Amino acid sequence: MTSTETGRPERTAEITEKGPAGRGEREDEVVLGISPAFCSFFTKTISNIPLAEVLREVMAGVEEQGVSLRIVRVKDSSDLAKIAHRAARLSGSGIGVGILSRGTSMIHQKDLAKLSNLELFPQAPLLTPETFRAIGSNAAQYAKGDSPAPVPVQNDFMARPRYQAKAALLHLKETEMIEPDGGIVELDVSIRRAGS
Repeated sequence: MTSTETGRPERTAEITEKGPAGRGEREDEVVLGISPAFCSFFTKTISNIPLAEVLREVMAGVEEQGVSLRIVRVKDSSDLAKIAHRAARLSGSGIGVGILSRGTSMIHQKDLAKLSNLELFPQAPLLTPETFRAIGSNAAQYAKGDSPAPVPVQNDFMARPRYQAKAALLHLKETEMIEPDGGIVELDVSIRRAGS
């Protein structure tokens, strides 16, 4: 079975909550923070990339750099900067990644102001699986103390007007999924081929 959008084998993500997320002790880790509806209510980005594929690519990018990864769900916010910054503050290395269900992403560092970041990927419709892998790789390099070149991104001035209404609807739905008292939970994530 393949995804018609990507030409890749369709994958699913099995996500289990392990309990409240704590601060990591490892200096060689990245924490990936996902939004409330990521791989629960929503299963694809705004451009129809399966969210299981997004997770798989970020995980692979981090792993290729020899860095460990923890994944958490921020249940009480749909704000990307807050999700990424809170992930960074939980990370032993101080580096975190935040991803919203629609695909918008950010690499953050714990000592930066919440609205600052290391790298921002605001045009979700233009992000590809390769971009998500590179985001994982760069986050891992920052965790190792390196200074990688920023992930190359496409720019399309027409993407915003084309997707603005859809993005607004997705954000509204994501916000409806917030659990005000849910906090941040650590996740066990397994990626499998669909049907296996």
